[in-house]
Amino acid sequence: MKFLPLLAGASAMIAGAHATDYSIVHAGRLLAEPGGAVLTERSIIIEDGKITGVLAGYAETASLNAKPEDTVALYDLKDYFVMPGLIDSHVHLTAENNPKGRLQTVEMSDADRAIAGAGFARITLEAGFTTVRDVGARGGDAIFAMRDGIARGDIVGPRIFASGSTISVTGGHGDGTQGYRDDIAGVLHSTGVCDGVGSCRHAVREQVRRGADHIKLTATAGVLSNTSAGLEQQFFEDELKAIMDTAHSMGRKVTAHAHGVNGINAALRAGVDSIEHGTYLDKQSIRLFKPNDAYLVPTLLAGVTVADWAADPASHLLPPQRAKAAEVGPKMLDMARLAHANGVKIAFGTDSGVSRHGDNAREFALLVDAGMTPMEAIAAATIAAADHLGQSDLIGTITVGKSGDLVAVTGDPLDDITELEDIDFVMKEGVAYKGP
Repeated sequence: MKFLPLLAGASAMIAGAHATDYSIVHAGRLLAEPGGAVLTERSIIIEDGKITGVLAGYAETASLNAKPEDTVALYDLKDYFVMPGLIDSHVHLTAENNPKGRLQTVEMSDADRAIAGAGFARITLEAGFTTVRDVGARGGDAIFAMRDGIARGDIVGPRIFASGSTISVTGGHGDGTQGYRDDIAGVLHSTGVCDGVGSCRHAVREQVRRGADHIKLTATAGVLSNTSAGLEQQFFEDELKAIMDTAHSMGRKVTAHAHGVNGINAALRAGVDSIEHGTYLDKQSIRLFKPNDAYLVPTLLAGVTVADWAADPASHLLPPQRAKAAEVGPKMLDMARLAHANGVKIAFGTDSGVSRHGDNAREFALLVDAGMTPMEAIAAATIAAADHLGQSDLIGTITVGKSGDLVAVTGDPLDDITELEDIDFVMKEGVAYKGP
């Protein structure tokens, strides 16, 4: 039996053809199921990346009955608070907003995007986010290559569920060609741009063909698109219905970027599964969330980020972006407070790529500012996010049968949620990537 050191990392996956990779985690305090009790002195047993036991007391390696060819890693987290790996439901892993962003759009190849994305993926994992949903990626097939490469173990990063190209109207938020010369715009044209019912059905099917795990659409205009198009509805109702019906018929959930209330409500009436941002939602919106059992992903960190940029005369925002950022950013906290107070289901999401990758956990304190308890905020990034992604059988809790994804901190995030901004230990599928 081979014993591996405390931060074995990817080497823990190397074993004989019939060997088993075991990990034992000794957790001093364990929040196995957010919303439940904090347990003490527990052992988490992981075999080949899956949790096979959560036991009282500190189990010894001898209890595993491991074979000589097996590998065993023991992680001593007796002085730590252990909880499930975190889930961010709204990221853009192949880019990060910066003053050179518009130039990089025409300078960077798909391969460049994949390489940059690999760096952002590692940063995100080390921040404690073992699963992310990418909701619109620059760089063609870069996000699919990253998703598959991480799953194979070629590169290090969180588990990715990807949408591919955003479904958008011509010239809308998600088109991304505004302000470029026509010949350049033609090169940048996205497979997600569509107009009319037939075109929208084709755009959805094209993303599924490319490998999309879910569908993302821009139901309204957006803050960072380079156009003075306001923030309201951009798709017509028949187009929205065509997108939802086509995606659902192909087994894909649909999420809608939406700021303006008319676009939010139109998307909900059409059957969308979740709303991203939701800045101007109202009481009617809240009623419409319920029949769909839909989630809100508030992305409060994005609101804070763009508001800061708008207030800085030296920031890189173009005039249309600055005007919209100044309008939207300050409103998002009140929106989340209204939604939470009225029982709308909330899943954790940051819009990282607008904000910096690796800063994802700043969203927790903002959710608490919006009225959530620390436990509710943690549940939004674990149990609720897993349900939102349709992955509750795989992630979201530390229970038998699920992936061995967990994080740990020295303090108690139920007393101070900002503890999660400095994660001390990260494990994904039984492999440790960051440790004390």
